[in-house]
Amino acid sequence: MGKPRIIVFASGKRSGGGSGFENLARSKELDADIVAVVSNHERGGVHERAAQLGIPFIYFPGPYDVEHYQEVVRKSFGAEHAPLEGEASLMGWSALSGWLRKVEGLDPKKTFNIHPALLSQLDGRFAGHGMYGHHIHDAVKAALDAGEISESGFSMHFVTEEMDRGPVFFEHRVPLKQGMTVEEIAHVVNKAEHEWQPKITNLVVHRQIRWDGKNPASLTVPEAFTSVPVGGKESI
Repeated sequence: MGKPRIIVFASGKRSGGGSGFENLARSKELDADIVAVVSNHERGGVHERAAQLGIPFIYFPGPYDVEHYQEVVRKSFGAEHAPLEGEASLMGWSALSGWLRKVEGLDPKKTFNIHPALLSQLDGRFAGHGMYGHHIHDAVKAALDAGEISESGFSMHFVTEEMDRGPVFFEHRVPLKQGMTVEEIAHVVNKAEHEWQPKITNLVVHRQIRWDGKNPASLTVPEAFTSVPVGGKESI
């Protein structure tokens, strides 16, 4: 069968960015082939890192609709893995890693995202429209300064067409201190993302974490990864 195959969607920036994609690609904890990386910036951090890593790069300027997402997937995996009868049922996986565009038309059971905040926190305040990039960390800092929270972190979840509402299968929490700047919050969250993303991605693509794409109750996660202490290690 060979290794699982992954497309990474990573926006990066027009100059710089893309460290999460590179961390994922270089990790020895991910036993999978990254067959392409997709960015909405034709040049920039993601393109530069893809060239350095020898990973095919696809520029995706939109439109961000079902037809064009599925076209990108066909380019990445090859025509033999194209959706059948209009369905995005693919042999490979789509990993969103700093992708700043809404997703449509990808198979929800084979598409997952890393979100730089806790989706469960404050009744989902750090989810949904406008909650991306520095906007998330701005909102987290505001809640920290108001005394509403003392920690942040990141979440990994399957992706549905309702933004940030697919089943969450992993959250990692990091402690915050009063007075932290937005940049300091982003740094500690990003550090945790780099540590954990390859490990958890590996569990997903090898189907130790899985979902049927329809019923939230079908979500399966190894017990050792359902609860990780603040700033801590696996509970195994």
